[in-house]
Order: sequence, then C-alpha cells, then structure tokens
Amino acid sequence: MSAPSDRVLLVEDDDAVRRSIHLLLHGRGYDVKSYSGAAMVVGDGDAERAGYLITDYRLADGDGIGVLRGLRRRGWHGRAVLVTGHYSDTLCAAALASGFDAVLEKPLKQGQLLAALA
Repeated sequence: MSAPSDRVLLVEDDDAVRRSIHLLLHGRGYDVKSYSGAAMVVGDGDAERAGYLITDYRLADGDGIGVLRGLRRRGWHGRAVLVTGHYSDTLCAAALASGFDAVLEKPLKQGQLLAALA
C-alpha cells in the first residue's frame, strides 16, 4: 500500500448529513469519496488508497465497526473516525478497541471533525 493520502472515505446513510460533511471536507482540500452503506465502501477496490475513514456507527446494511474491520482485513491503515447519534461510553470503548482514532457524537461540530482528522 502507498502512503496515506488526503482521500477521505465517508460512509453515512443519511443523505443530508453525508452531503454536509462532504462539502465541509472538500472545501478544506480533502478528496472525499462518499458512500451510503457499509457494503459499498468495503467492496470498493480503490478504498485502500485513502488516508482517512469517517463512518457513521449505525448503517442500514451494517455498522461502522464492521466497515473498519473490513478495510483493515484488506490492509487499509489510515486514520478512522466513528460518528454516532447514539453515543455511550460502552460504544466509545468498543470503537477505540476496534481501532478507531476518535469517536464523535452527532450533531457534529465542524472543528471537532477537522481536529479528529489531524
């Protein structure tokens, strides 16, 4: 695998939230590739070239922890951020133990999201 890039894999099943995050990151110079579900990103052969993952926890076809596990099995080693509207200490601990670098609660604050990618 090559060195991490400025590409962000964004996995969010809420169209409005996905568009909002996409526009924010694109405006900050990130190359954003957006997906509406877990299977789409895990099945994308191009995903390994990304440097970052931002994924919602609850997805219609899986969850964010499963997304990260699927990418890691394929050799992906970027920075991973889990976002959730259902934050709990238990979920946070499970996400961090699974390899996430940060867990953020919705509604997201722009500064927190950008800091989590730094």
